[in-house]
This record gives sequence, C-alpha cells and structure tokens, in this order.
Amino acid sequence: MRLPVLALCALALTACAQEPAPARVEAPDVTETIAISDIPPEVLAAARAAVPDFIVAEAERKEREGRIYFDLEGARPDGSEAEIDLLFAPQGWVAVEIQRDIAWADAPEAVRAAAAAAPGAFAPVRVIESTQVEDGAVIYELFAEGRPEAPSMEVRAADGQVAVLTEANPH
Repeated sequence: MRLPVLALCALALTACAQEPAPARVEAPDVTETIAISDIPPEVLAAARAAVPDFIVAEAERKEREGRIYFDLEGARPDGSEAEIDLLFAPQGWVAVEIQRDIAWADAPEAVRAAAAAAPGAFAPVRVIESTQVEDGAVIYELFAEGRPEAPSMEVRAADGQVAVLTEANPH
C-alpha cells in the first residue's frame, strides 16, 4: 500500500514542478513631477557633470520598463533650453541623453534625406535632437501631426552614418 501512495506523491510533485511559471506582469509606466528642491543632490551633480552650470526649471521622476529616470528641463548658461535625462544605474545616476527641440530645417541634410526616403515618410511637426552621452550619437525624434505622445520615427546619426531606426531608442 505504501508503494502506490509514494508513487502518487511523486507524480503529484512532478506535475507541480512542471507547471509553467506565472506570466511576468510589467508595471505600468509612472511619471511624477518633482519639486526642484526635492531633486536628490546626486541627480543634480550628474546633470551638472553633463552640462556644467545647468539651471533646472522643471523635474520629473519616471519609471519605465524597469528603469528609473529623472528628466530635468532647464537651460544652459547661454540661455538655450535643454533637457537632461538621467538613469539610475549600478554606479549611481548617469546622464544618458541631452535633448533640445530644433526646427526640421536645422536637422542635417543626411538625416532629412534618410527620413524622406523611409517608408511612411511624413513632415514632422516637432523634432527633438537627442545627443546620447555614452557614445555621442545623435537621435532625431520625429513627431507626426496629431501624435504628440511618442516619436513616429527616429533617425540615428553617428560616425558619418545615418539610419532610420527600426526599434525605439531605449532612453
């Protein structure tokens, strides 16, 4: 009698071990406005290491796809507007992008040509020039009429090469 009971227990344990793991549920993106006085000093230090004497006007803390960011909007010492995106990394806060809005006519000719030749080409109503701090590449985020929530196309320029991205830049 013990043998059949043991066999049933072993079978039950095997079935339990083979159950698929529950599906991972992604947390929704979170964006929170932060008072300038509440920006952590290490975030400000990382921003000012990327853009010396940066003057912060607005701040947001974001959680996106398991990453934590601070987006600081403000101005460079010359008065030109900029946004610095900082990522919390194992070594602490690091600037990942320095952004500014530009006119489409001010984008490099090679970038405009690549965008015009891409499937679904359109005349952008907003262009963000985003310098990637890590490698110096510049991503041009192109926004279509009526779609202000996310770029409809991104074009990467680096080392004399220009390409329309097929996947969104991670930052």
